[in-house]
Amino acid sequence: MNFDIFVGAAIAIQIHIIVAFIAVIAGALQLVLKKGTTHHRVIGWFWVLLMTAVSVSSFLIHELRVWGAWSPIHLLSVFTLCILGVGIWAARNGRVKTHAITMAATYVFALILTGALTLLPGRMMHHMLLG
Repeated sequence: MNFDIFVGAAIAIQIHIIVAFIAVIAGALQLVLKKGTTHHRVIGWFWVLLMTAVSVSSFLIHELRVWGAWSPIHLLSVFTLCILGVGIWAARNGRVKTHAITMAATYVFALILTGALTLLPGRMMHHMLLG
């Protein structure tokens, strides 16, 4: 592991990485803990705030450029913000199944899969953790 890469990265990237890492842990807790409890609600709101921070911080990162300063990752961030709203709406309206599917899918696709893609050769996380 080469943490010099992390230390030398822009503050927006450092924040993005730290918040995403915490979101992975909080999201995993959500998936295994009992649902509908106070703990579930507290950790859930914490996770939503973390995911919002991950998404918003991505708009300050322009390492991968496809359309000017933007990339498909930024589209994913917009989608993530929207789908978090759907998940919250579903929970507040008693649509438990929709809430569960929405939030679990967001965890898997917006965090785990996207995080795994950062390990591709040439990406910063690949160099930091594997290279």
